[in-house]
Amino acid sequence: MTNLKLFLVLFIISFSCSVSAQETDSAYVKSHYTKIERQIQMRDGVKLFTSIYMPKDQSKKYPILLNRTPYTVSPYGEDKYKTSLGNFPGMMREGFIFVYQDVRGKWMSEGNFEDVRPQTTSKGNKAIDESTDTYDTIDWLIKNVQNNNGKVGISGISYPGFYSTTSLPNAHPALKAVSPQAPVTDWFMGDDFHHRGTLFLMDAFSFMTTFGVPRPKPITPDKGPKGFKFPIQDNYRFYLEAGSVKNLKDKYFADSIKFWNDLFKHSNLDTFWKARLILPHLTNVKPAVMVVGGFFDAEDAYGTFATYKAIEKQNPTANNILVAGPWFHGGWVRSTGNSFGDIEFGQPTSTYYQENFELPFFKYYLKGEGSFNPAEANIFVTGSNQWKRFSSWPPADTESKNLYLQPNGKLAFEKVGRTDSWDEYVSDPANPVPYQDGVQARRTREYMIDDQRFAARRPDVKTYQTDVLTEDITLTGPVLANLVVSTTGTDADYVVKLIDVYPEDAPNPVPNPKNLIMGGYEMLVRGEIMRGKYRNSFEKPEPFVPGAITKVNYPLPDVAHTFKKGHRIMIQIQNSWFPLADRNPQKFMDIYQAEPKDFQKATHKIYHDTHNSSFITVNVLKP
Repeated sequence: MTNLKLFLVLFIISFSCSVSAQETDSAYVKSHYTKIERQIQMRDGVKLFTSIYMPKDQSKKYPILLNRTPYTVSPYGEDKYKTSLGNFPGMMREGFIFVYQDVRGKWMSEGNFEDVRPQTTSKGNKAIDESTDTYDTIDWLIKNVQNNNGKVGISGISYPGFYSTTSLPNAHPALKAVSPQAPVTDWFMGDDFHHRGTLFLMDAFSFMTTFGVPRPKPITPDKGPKGFKFPIQDNYRFYLEAGSVKNLKDKYFADSIKFWNDLFKHSNLDTFWKARLILPHLTNVKPAVMVVGGFFDAEDAYGTFATYKAIEKQNPTANNILVAGPWFHGGWVRSTGNSFGDIEFGQPTSTYYQENFELPFFKYYLKGEGSFNPAEANIFVTGSNQWKRFSSWPPADTESKNLYLQPNGKLAFEKVGRTDSWDEYVSDPANPVPYQDGVQARRTREYMIDDQRFAARRPDVKTYQTDVLTEDITLTGPVLANLVVSTTGTDADYVVKLIDVYPEDAPNPVPNPKNLIMGGYEMLVRGEIMRGKYRNSFEKPEPFVPGAITKVNYPLPDVAHTFKKGHRIMIQIQNSWFPLADRNPQKFMDIYQAEPKDFQKATHKIYHDTHNSSFITVNVLKP
C-alpha cells in the first residue's frame, strides 16, 4: 500500500471513529437504558416529577444515582432521552440507575419553590424541607424501582450541589455516598449573590431575570421564561448607566421577582439569611462524603471549602474528603482541565479527577467494586502544577507569615520601620475599577485567573509587590487581609487581590492565537471584597468616622498556589470591582435604597508604618 493510500485509510478510520464517538453517548443512552417518569409523593402530599433511567440489562442489581435540580430534568416524555447520563459519559457505562428530579416548585413538580429553602423547625409529620424531600424520594425509589441494590448516591454541581448537601441531615439509611460539588452554601457571605455583604450585581441580576420569574403551575422549558435581552451589550456601561441597584429593580423587575425583593428587605445578615444556612445542620453525617470544587470557580468557591470544613468540625469521625483543582464552575466535568483562561496546567486535571476520584468513589461505596484510597484533601497546586495529598485541609505542615505593605509599592515579610507612611488616592463611584480588562457582554468565568496589568495602571488601585523570589513559595489554605485604612466618607468597600507576577522573560505560548505577552503577566490567584460597614458585625453595620484610622480585617477564600522562583508576589487593593460587585456610594446608608445622587467621591488612605501596619497573612507550606 502506498503512503498516500495508507494515509487515506487511516484518515477515514480516524474520521469514522470521531463521528462514532460524537454519536456514541446519545445512542448509548437509548440502547442501554429504559426511561420511565413518575410523580413521587412527598409526606405532605406534594408530588415531585422524577425521570428514571434503568439499565436494560436486568441480570444484576444496580445502585441509584440521584440528582435533584431546579434547572429541569428535560427532556420530558418517556420516549425522549438525555444525550448523556451522570456528570460525564464514563459514568453511564459503569451501570447505575440514574434518577433526575425537579425540586419542589420547579418545572413539572408540584408545590412552591423557595430559594435555598431553610431547614424546617416544625415537629409535625408533614413538615418539609429539602432534606425530607430527599428522604421521601429515596424511600420511594428503593421500594419501587426494579433491580436496585438498596444503595443510593447523590451528586450535584452548584444549586444541585446544595440539594446534595441537604441530603445529609437525617439521611435515609440507603444513602451511602454524597458528593456536593461547588455547592451553593451561603448567599450572604460568599456564594453567587453576596461576598461578605457586598451584592454581586451581575450574577444576581442576570440569574434572577429568568430563574426568579414566578411559576404559578408546572411547566416545561418551552413554556418557561426566556432569557433577558440586555439593551446594552457592554456590561460595564449597562450597569453604570442604570445609576443604582434600586433603579435596576424599578425599571426591570418592579415587584415581580420575589428573591430580588428579599434582597432589598434583608440588606444585613438577619434571620432571613441565617435560616438559609445549611452548615449548622451538617451534624451526625453518616454517608461517605466527597466535597469537590475549583479554586477559580467564579460562583461557589466559598461553598466548597465552607461545606467541607463544617462537616469536619461537626463530625470528627465522618468519612469526609475534599477534592479541589484549578477549575472554573463545574470545570472538573465540563472540560479536560488542561488549562483555564491564559494559564496552562500541563495535564488534563479534569480527566484525572473523573478517573481517580468521582467514578471510583461511587463504584466503591455503591457497588463495592474496586478500591478508593484518597487522601483527606486532594489538591492540585497551581504554579507548580502538581497534585498533592494532604492529611488535613488546610494542611498542618505550614508556617503562618505576614506579608507587609511597604512604602513605594513594596511588599515584604519584614515589618516597616517608618513611623509615618501611607498611600493616598481618590475613589470615584462614577468611574469604578472594572473587574476585567476589555468589554464583555456578560460576566466571564475567566476573570478569576486573568491578567491584572490593566488594573495596576489605574491611580485608584494601589499595587505592592515583593522583590524577585529566590526560591519557590507555596501558599495553602486561607488568606487573611489585615488593612489599616481611613476614608473621608462614612462607608467603603475594600478589594484585596493576591497576584502571581511572571518574570519579564517568561515565554509566550506556542502557538499564540491571542498574542499573549507573558513577560510581566499578573495572574490573579485570589480576590475578595469586603463591605466596610460590616467590618465589626454583619448584623449591625457601623459607619466609618471620616479621617479616623480604622482596621478592616477579613478572610479571602482558600488558595493552593506556588509562586515560582523568579516570580513576584503582588497585592492589589482597590475600592470597587465593577460591575462584578455593586458600587458603594461611600456614605453610610442602606445601599439598596441609594439614588444616583448618593454616590460620592472619597479620599482613601492605606497605612503601612510601625504603628499602623497593613499586612496579608498567608500560610506557607513547609518544604
